[in-house]
Amino acid sequence: MNEAPAVAEEVLGFARRLAAAGVDVPPTRVHAMLEALDVLGAASLRSVYWSGRTTLCASPEDVERYDRVFAAYFSRQPDRPPRRVTVPPVARLVALPDDPGGARDGDDADPDRQRVATASRIEVLRHRDVTTLGAADRAEVDLYVSALLPAAPDRTTRRLRPSPSGPVDARRTVRSMLRHGGEPVDLRRHRHGRRQRRVVFLVDVSGSMAAYAETLLRFAHAACRVRPGTEVFTVGTRLTRVTRELRRRDPAVALAAASAAIDDWSGGTRLGDELKEFLDRWGQRGTARGAVVVIGSDGWERGDPALLAAQMARLARLARRIVWVNPHRGYKGYSPSTGGMRAALPHVDRLVAGHSLGAMEELARLLGGREPSRRGGDRAGGHA
Repeated sequence: MNEAPAVAEEVLGFARRLAAAGVDVPPTRVHAMLEALDVLGAASLRSVYWSGRTTLCASPEDVERYDRVFAAYFSRQPDRPPRRVTVPPVARLVALPDDPGGARDGDDADPDRQRVATASRIEVLRHRDVTTLGAADRAEVDLYVSALLPAAPDRTTRRLRPSPSGPVDARRTVRSMLRHGGEPVDLRRHRHGRRQRRVVFLVDVSGSMAAYAETLLRFAHAACRVRPGTEVFTVGTRLTRVTRELRRRDPAVALAAASAAIDDWSGGTRLGDELKEFLDRWGQRGTARGAVVVIGSDGWERGDPALLAAQMARLARLARRIVWVNPHRGYKGYSPSTGGMRAALPHVDRLVAGHSLGAMEELARLLGGREPSRRGGDRAGGHA
């Protein structure tokens, strides 16, 4: 942000007002709002609203207080002239009458018969399939996905680092004793450090996945923004690396650059061939080694399922975890019946939905979880 200190000061003042109104605002959430503003920009009041809304609110009660404090705080600042602030609209959910013929005259005035529930617009959209949304609703969801901060998994390193707790570091302790005339003034300790694991995205951009691929790429862009070591590839009739394009800060610019680089958008699907190319060129050389690999696909495979099964087995030997994101997984009664899914499933650690904003939020939380790998005997079986 060009005016980072001023923006940070205003965000801190807003956070203090929220805390005074009863909203729990720890420093981690304030930092998350600043990071979201760094991506979306602070010039638009709408961007400021959603940056704070998605990071500072943890419950429906927080949302109500947030809207009230936001309208009051940003409508009249001490050092600026007053201005009119309009909080983004709230959707009204009205229960249908029991009588199929319609409500009788006077029902609207009867509080015992009229049940009106209010919910924020984003709550209404959270569990809707992104392919069913209109342009305005899709823009709201895209804005929210771009503001997500996917957690990064980490791993223990071999290198030992100084720590206030842990085993005694004999070498540093002896050096300390020598500096103090041989007296054991304090015991120095150390423990193994932790390093972020690489996250690798393989996003299916074939015809059957085209409607969901943009949301998955937008999520991958959010991961690239938070963790620079993230790698992103698209698969269809060819393999395309779009990591460089998605490292651009602005989501719209990054998505446009990635779209221009993808020549096989809405084409066919050859998952086995493209996965083999990925492993031969990048995965076997280190990109997939010890990484969390996220495959976004519905599993439709035009090639040989046996080839896909063999390449998934190769990937499973290299990766720490394999998370398969299938948009159809979010629907009741889903069964992995396609040839590609049946071939891949034995090598998948987690099979999750990918059809909605809520599914993207769950994926963001899942990536940061410390789950044992298949080498430790943990098998989610792809059905978690």
